[in-house]
Amino acid sequence: MATYAFEAMSQAGDEIKDEVEAASTEDALAKIRQLGYFPTRIKEKGGKKDGAAVKKKKTGSGGIGRVSNKQMVQFTRQLSTLQDAGLPILRSLNILEEQARPGKLKNTLRVVVEDIEGGATLSEAMAKHPKVFNRLYTNMIAAGETGGVLDVILNRLADFLEKAQKLKRKVIGAMIYPIVVICFAGAIVGGIMYWVIPKFKEIFDDFDVELPGLTKMLIGVSYWFANGKPPGVVLVPLIPIVAYMTIKLIRSAKGGRYVSDWLLMRIPVIGSLLQKSAIARFTRTLGTLINAGVPILEALNITKDTAGNEVFSRAMETVHDSIREGDSFANPLRATKTCDAIVVNMVDVGEETGELDKMLIKVADNYDEEVETAVASLISLLEPVMVVILGGIVGFIVVALFLPLVKLIESVSG
Repeated sequence: MATYAFEAMSQAGDEIKDEVEAASTEDALAKIRQLGYFPTRIKEKGGKKDGAAVKKKKTGSGGIGRVSNKQMVQFTRQLSTLQDAGLPILRSLNILEEQARPGKLKNTLRVVVEDIEGGATLSEAMAKHPKVFNRLYTNMIAAGETGGVLDVILNRLADFLEKAQKLKRKVIGAMIYPIVVICFAGAIVGGIMYWVIPKFKEIFDDFDVELPGLTKMLIGVSYWFANGKPPGVVLVPLIPIVAYMTIKLIRSAKGGRYVSDWLLMRIPVIGSLLQKSAIARFTRTLGTLINAGVPILEALNITKDTAGNEVFSRAMETVHDSIREGDSFANPLRATKTCDAIVVNMVDVGEETGELDKMLIKVADNYDEEVETAVASLISLLEPVMVVILGGIVGFIVVALFLPLVKLIESVSG
């Protein structure tokens, strides 16, 4: 019999640190579950895992690049299938590691296998690689190990990742068209400013025509674009880069993230899309975790860290603190004023019926559909807006060039 030190969460959400004697890691997990605890970390006293850590240092878990969402979905789905077929976890991981392409995921799986061979649980081995397996992922794996339903949890994880990826892909796909149009239009207008307008200026100078104010303005912009110090042809492409770096700098601070997210959600149309997307994400995350058996307080902590929106992250922190003090879920969520009344009411009903996880998933499904509708509306709105803006720019250039030509024709006729 060996002694295992463990950390766990009680049903009330309190953190427990204790020891248990067991013949193996699996036996220790079973005994911890029998005590009514949710184990989050377990380690055999005596250093089996220390040996695994040394081995990890020799092998390394690096690899250039990152693990894409597509890779994670594929890996999770395949691991779920292998577990459902009854294969041992080590054999399943070895199979997936062998078939994986060289890169970060393959190297990480190799180290995870070594750690498990050294006595670690799957969730604990994965938790050592937060850039590949985030906190949401590892906690759901831990819940699957605790309940003995790892294959089911992996299948739910794959579904969750697929839906999150699908939603992200739709939002990004909706923005590709307007971005491409704006880039091409900007390049064309830039070419007119750099090459065409100076030619017209030479013609006007040769005929010594008094230029209207509109034309002078256009020629001044063209001169700055081509001959300014520094020229606009250099500065204009730098504007989006500087704006992006400035936003990144602002969002590097917690307060900056909150202010920027709050302001973004106040923008007409776009703000509604971002709010619905954030609601769909946090409800699906929280519902999936609760359905997997993760205690509500731990699930809220994980949801807070993976919300992707600082406004909703702070709302989850408020709800967490209120529940810890004995309040319900719906009341503090309503007080944050981050969600529509229908979301709060469905959460309230879910608490009353004991089906909070199902209600949260229903909310997520509903808001996913609303996001799709909002994306379609945004695209339909962007098209006429872009036509009007581009038409205005082209019209300004045409009128500014046409007015002196009228004067020139009049002077020649006279």
